[in-house]
This record gives sequence, structure tokens and C-alpha cells, in this order.
Amino acid sequence: MIDTLAVVGATGAVGRIIVTMLLERQFPAKRIKLLASARSAGKPFEVAGRSLAVEELTPESFADVDIAIGSTPDEVAAEFVPWAVERGTVVVDESAFYRMDPDVPLVIPEVNPEALAAHKGIIASPNCSTTQMVMVMKPLHDAARVKRVIVSTYQAVSGAGLPATQELEQGAAAWLAGHAPKPAIFPHPIAANLIPQIGSPRPNGFTSEEMKMVLETRKILGDESIAVSATCVRVPVANGHSESILIETEKKLSADEARRLLAGFPGIVVTDDLGAKRYPMPRDASGRDEVFVGRIREDISCPNGIALWCVSDNLRKGAATNAVQIAEHLARHWTGRPGGAKAGGRPVQA
Repeated sequence: MIDTLAVVGATGAVGRIIVTMLLERQFPAKRIKLLASARSAGKPFEVAGRSLAVEELTPESFADVDIAIGSTPDEVAAEFVPWAVERGTVVVDESAFYRMDPDVPLVIPEVNPEALAAHKGIIASPNCSTTQMVMVMKPLHDAARVKRVIVSTYQAVSGAGLPATQELEQGAAAWLAGHAPKPAIFPHPIAANLIPQIGSPRPNGFTSEEMKMVLETRKILGDESIAVSATCVRVPVANGHSESILIETEKKLSADEARRLLAGFPGIVVTDDLGAKRYPMPRDASGRDEVFVGRIREDISCPNGIALWCVSDNLRKGAATNAVQIAEHLARHWTGRPGGAKAGGRPVQA
């Protein structure tokens, strides 16, 4: 058991889920400290039927913190993570800021827990869309080595925050009433629409979200030769990301072999009966920690291809659950505070 765990960004959508999970799973810490911006500190914070205190995030907040889970924008992570590491805190960071830093492990506990041993005070949790895809890739990669992946994502508005969810609700009401929805969070109306851009443009014509899936996948699986092509689309779904994936392997796998490998992998649930109209959908995944897989079939365009569909709650396994699992692993193997290790090198942005 550790003495103190801190949640940075505790009052946000993902932060609230993290706090709830820590309480529900009885995280092995004597104390849980909640940290947020000055505007949120001191205000009543109700979660899991309990009223908890929220403190202002400052450099001295980490003086007595063993492990911190950060759920903040990149610019906040860039500021607070060095504060924490300099004071001997191990940080599990949800932001994208440190993910491609070569000194920072990028971890999905079911996939590459061995990477945790190399941390220098910072551990990064991957992008939500990357996480569910790599969960699906891992058992197939171990059995037959993945050579190439083509993925199209159908990403829920919750991935853009609570205001984005409210924009979908308000826009849907306006559209149903015959009015033109007015976007504020998204560049175009999201109600009754699809937006084929998530993130900023990159020089190669892809977006930052798409390049995260490319670069993070290779880092997590430790294989720079894996070819990944991603198209990321925002869809008018409240919660739960979906992905259509074609996975090409070096060794041929039958659909039955792929189904068996996936069903036996921790954290994956196979729901696959097309005749009975049984396959994963965002409604089924919302509020769950697993990655759900269906529509598993041998591809007809390449000899060693497996096509499938996967769905996951992007706020849970795509964010909160993965970070809590990393923190639980650290707590189980806790040997004491690292004693002020400095933050890793300059992050490489995708």
C-alpha cells in the first residue's frame, strides 16, 4: 500500500470517472488527494455518493504524493508533471504531451506491462482510439505477427469533452425541430452529420489524431515495421468509440483462430453472430471497461487479412480505466518514492 495518490484534473469528465473507480476498486492508498485548477478548488465535489475536498494544483501539492494520475490538457501536463517528478512522485499521464518521448513508457497493462519497469518518473497512457485497436492487435500479433493495419474510427463526441456532448444534444434537438444547428465546439454541426477530421492537419494529409494511432501503435508493440493507415471520423454518438479494422498478418489466421485468440485475451469480449444480429455497439460498451469485438471474418482482398469491428468506452478503457490499471500495477510493486528523479527529455510531438 502507498501513502498518497493524487488525481490531477479530478473534476473533469475523465477525472470524475478515475476518482469513482479508485473508490470502487478500493485502491491501496491511505489517502487520495484531488487536485484541480484554482476555479474548481474548494467547491463541493460529489462523486460515488461522497462529498470530497478538492485542492488547488500547485508545485507543492506533490510534496507527499507517491503516485499521481493526470487527466489534463497537454499544456497543463507540460507544467505540472515536472513539478511532480522533481518531488519524487511517479506520474501516470493521460495527455498526449509525453507519449512519444523516448524516455517515457507508453503502456496498456494487458499489452506491454513490462515497459513499466523502465519508467523515469513518468508513464504515459495512450490515445483512446489507439488503446482499443492495440488491445485487438496484440493477440493476433503474438500469434501471427501483424504487418499492416487499415483502420477507420467512428469516435463519439464525449472524446471532445462535456461541452461537445451538450452540443450534440442541443444540435439534435434543433435539427429535429427543423432549425439549423450552430456549432461551437466542432467545426461543423455534429447532429445528423459526420466530420472526417479529428485533430489538426499534418503535412502528409493525415490529422494529428490519425498520426497518434500510427506512432503510438508502433511504440506500444515495439515494432516500427508495422504499417498503419488511419482515418478518424467524429460521429453523432454520445459515448463509445467504434472502429472498423483490417489486420494483415505474416502468417495466415482463419476467422475461427482469430476469434479464439481474441476471446482468450484479457479485457476483450467477443460478440460475433451476424445471423442473430449480435455484434458490439456503442450502447453496449458505454460504462464498461472491456473492448468488444465482432464481425470477425477473413478478408477477401488479401490472403492473410482479418477484418473486424471493435467498440470501447473511450472515457473508461480509452482513458480512466487504463490509467487506474497502471497505477494499480505500480502500487502492487511499490518499493518507495524514487526521490526526485528529473522529468525525461523533451517530448517529440506527433
